[in-house]
Amino acid sequence: MRQTLQTLYKKPVAMAGVIASGVQNAKKRMFAAQSLVQAEKTPFDLIYEEDIVRLRYYPPLRETAFVVDGQILPVVSSPYRVPLVLVAPLAVNMFIYDLFPHRSLVKYLRGCGFELYLIDWGRPTQDHNHFSLQTYYGQWMPKLLAKVREHSGQQEISLHGWSLGGLFCVCYAAMGDPHVANLVLVGAPGDYHANGVLGRQYQRLARSLRWLDEHTGWRIHNTRKRWWRSPGWANALAFKLTNPVASVRGYLDLLRNLHDQDYVVAHATNGAFLDDMVAYPGAVMQDVIQFLLTDNLVAKGKVPSRAGQALSLRAIVANVLAVCGRADPIVTRECTAAILAHVSSADTRLMDVEGGHMGILAGSKAPSQIWPEVAQWLSQRSN
Repeated sequence: MRQTLQTLYKKPVAMAGVIASGVQNAKKRMFAAQSLVQAEKTPFDLIYEEDIVRLRYYPPLRETAFVVDGQILPVVSSPYRVPLVLVAPLAVNMFIYDLFPHRSLVKYLRGCGFELYLIDWGRPTQDHNHFSLQTYYGQWMPKLLAKVREHSGQQEISLHGWSLGGLFCVCYAAMGDPHVANLVLVGAPGDYHANGVLGRQYQRLARSLRWLDEHTGWRIHNTRKRWWRSPGWANALAFKLTNPVASVRGYLDLLRNLHDQDYVVAHATNGAFLDDMVAYPGAVMQDVIQFLLTDNLVAKGKVPSRAGQALSLRAIVANVLAVCGRADPIVTRECTAAILAHVSSADTRLMDVEGGHMGILAGSKAPSQIWPEVAQWLSQRSN
């Protein structure tokens, strides 16, 4: 009898403890979310900075082993000869590359032996609305990659680009740099019209804009650049609307797990990336709408250029690994595959993996199912 009473007493006490923990965690999540964020714990050196653009270098890890997704891995002490440059897309902050101490792409690649650099495009203001696609791949990348070569002492480099960062890598390589050894393209857009549900919307938009051009001579590049700037909050909303069910489910799951501090910390860290996206400059949006969505130039093997340069993807001879997410609604397999159809590379591979647009770069399954295969592919081509 006494044991039964003790058991009945313990249940409400335990429940009270759960509720108290939930209330405390809810307060932290709402009013002190930044204190919960676990991103960007891997040390780096800032080796070049100009305007809003920064170039990071990740020095060798100090430890002899590191943990990724619960697995203890030895740190490779002898780095590969060819350095690796991560080329970020626009609209995102850099948290995604170093999201958690146990799920950090930069720590993983550095631990695997790659001399590692990352291009951070910064946060464009209204003063940067003149930045076009060509500003990034044609002006900034040559300057930044020259700094990488100077710092590393190597001419050959590998480029790793996610999303629009992958397109920047493709466009830069098409400019004819003979020392780009490898291209890793993760969810990189190519054929915008062969892009599932979004592709059909782009085709409708293209027909309308072509009709306007043919009948009135109106083109988006004839308008003011600042009109087309896409603010960070709008980019964050658009990203979430690609999978609204998952976005809503994420908040419902948070409510159910407010008592679990680890879960709340993970939610705050993911939120720090998803809720803090960066603006697209006006000229970039003009180029995206005209050159990519309407003219679909990359699908034709051409490089989007305001200067009218006749650059072709045929100039690309680097080894190419294209990573495609089976559940990626933003860049489908067919969209990315169009790039490989035009390059002159003798060594190309299309790699299908599980995950959506963010997941294929830094999702929970990426450390075990994607990163090792990408690292192995690069390691075989980096000495």
